[in-house]
Amino acid sequence: MLVIMGFIVVAASVLGGFALQGGHLAALFQPTELLIIGGAALGAFCVANDRRSIAATVAALPLLFQTSRHSKALYLDLMALLFELLTKVRKEGMMAVEGDVDTPHDSALFGRYPAILAEAHVLEFITDYLRLMISGNMDAFQIENLMDNEIDTHHEDSEVPVQAIAQMAESMPAFGIVAAVIGVVHTMASVGLPPAELGMLIAGALVGTFIGILLSYGFVGPLAALLRSKHAETARMYQCIKVTLLASLNGYAPALAVEFGRKVVSAMERPSFLELDRQVRQARAPAK
Repeated sequence: MLVIMGFIVVAASVLGGFALQGGHLAALFQPTELLIIGGAALGAFCVANDRRSIAATVAALPLLFQTSRHSKALYLDLMALLFELLTKVRKEGMMAVEGDVDTPHDSALFGRYPAILAEAHVLEFITDYLRLMISGNMDAFQIENLMDNEIDTHHEDSEVPVQAIAQMAESMPAFGIVAAVIGVVHTMASVGLPPAELGMLIAGALVGTFIGILLSYGFVGPLAALLRSKHAETARMYQCIKVTLLASLNGYAPALAVEFGRKVVSAMERPSFLELDRQVRQARAPAK
């Protein structure tokens, strides 16, 4: 919703300002300029990216129009789930959670946290590393190194659509100049026309530069920044899980381990100590 509102504000501000200056909005309607800029940018996008990058970009586009799910409530659910898992491990041993880890969607423990079950990548990250911990063949340093490498890989993968959209945005002002030059060439070839008609041709040519810059900085460029921000939210959840599991591997009690995880959550979503304590008490209550 914010994306659509932002686009409306950009368009209203630019077009409204032009109209208030006495400009005629019809003069900005240049379909051929849009064809040149949009078609050239799309073609360059296809040249610069392989099939997998294009597919990743298309798949990432719906995220731009979805409200962020990474809220304080989701982090509280995440830490309560980790607390329950680590408490079960501490009381009954690592093998006690093997069934939960292998089939989380059928697990009563995971079933208490549907918001986490809906986060496929986060769920996979939790279960994969608990499975490694169950194997007992890796120490904390090896698991930490593996986690860091996976988080780095996630960052590289998430940057693919971001870079693709950013490159498209960067190309649009240049293609706007191309459209303007083509318009000037057409104007020069029509030099025998009356001055009024030549003026309209020159104005139409200049609109190409205007459209290219507006599309780049007002519409396409901000989408790349927003997509990078959304992918960073998932990476922060990975960091929270990583710190919590490593704290447990290093011998800290589940309540302290989830506190370690809480400290790496962004201040915008981080629950307070008391909020986490209440959530942990609620998670502990069914076990009594």
